[in-house]
Amino acid sequence: LKLRQIQKLVHKVIFLIGDFTGMIGDPTDKLSVRKKLTREEVVKNSKSWKKQLKNILDFDGPNPVKIMFNSKWLDKISFKDLIEITSNLTVQQLLERDMFQDRLKSKKPIFLHEFLYPVAQGYDSVEMKVDLEIGGSDQLFNMMTGRQLSKAINKKDKYVLTTNLLTDRKGRKAGKTTGNALFLDSSPEEFFAGIMSFSDDLIYPGFELLTEENLSSLKEKIKKNPMDQKKNLAFETVKIIFGEKKAKSAKNHFEKTFQKKDPSFEKEVSFKNLLEDVVKTQVKSKTEAKRLIYSNSVKINGIVITNPKHEMKGGEKVKIGKKISVTVKKS
Repeated sequence: LKLRQIQKLVHKVIFLIGDFTGMIGDPTDKLSVRKKLTREEVVKNSKSWKKQLKNILDFDGPNPVKIMFNSKWLDKISFKDLIEITSNLTVQQLLERDMFQDRLKSKKPIFLHEFLYPVAQGYDSVEMKVDLEIGGSDQLFNMMTGRQLSKAINKKDKYVLTTNLLTDRKGRKAGKTTGNALFLDSSPEEFFAGIMSFSDDLIYPGFELLTEENLSSLKEKIKKNPMDQKKNLAFETVKIIFGEKKAKSAKNHFEKTFQKKDPSFEKEVSFKNLLEDVVKTQVKSKTEAKRLIYSNSVKINGIVITNPKHEMKGGEKVKIGKKISVTVKKS
């Protein structure tokens, strides 16, 4: 949305795809080494991005967003070039990263390719000669490395704009790892339902990060009627991505499918695993099931369970959200 706003102000916007840095794996917030991807995997992941973003960013108008791949310059860097680039940074500066400090304290390894990740990302700003870089607050260190390299090599200031992350009450980022990611290539109905599964404490930051709505007096409105405001959040977000007509259709679908169900029902199921054999049987997808579990929306005998692999023993009463009650059958 920040790129969208800046594009509307007639500034030139670059949407950079890290097909080179993706092969390294960003160590941000990782207590252990991250799995490296192949070039083919990174390129495959990026193929659908323009299609997903076309309703948010303009790629064809008088001021189109430009898509670039950082392999264009990073593939060409020689060992001599790397030495010259890294001469502008110190080991102490790179070791300041919180996750590296945590690794050192827990005596876990820091691999050299991870150590060089902020150098590679920072050099993107040098090569593109950008005035501003935008990223999540977890990317501050990488982006500030780019600011330092821009100043040293290009003799210019590059500014950094961080945005807050959408996190749950435990501080975990919304994403694939935690099972509560919202995908831009999902259907409007799935996206709407995904937002409706948010806990109430995500409504305000959701409006702040996912919409362009006025936030004045919003906290009072949420306190008065959180369900209505969550529905408004879902509607406004889906409207930005898919258009108003599909947002209205998604809202109607949600109200007919979920809100007009009987208050609760019971169903006996076989059991082994909370995710696969209980929650997944009651919702549309494994992703949605994970989202419900990680958002504290699943209780067993009145106790919140956040482990998808929790083993069932039989006889438990499982509450999924506010409407679904499942009796687990004893084998």
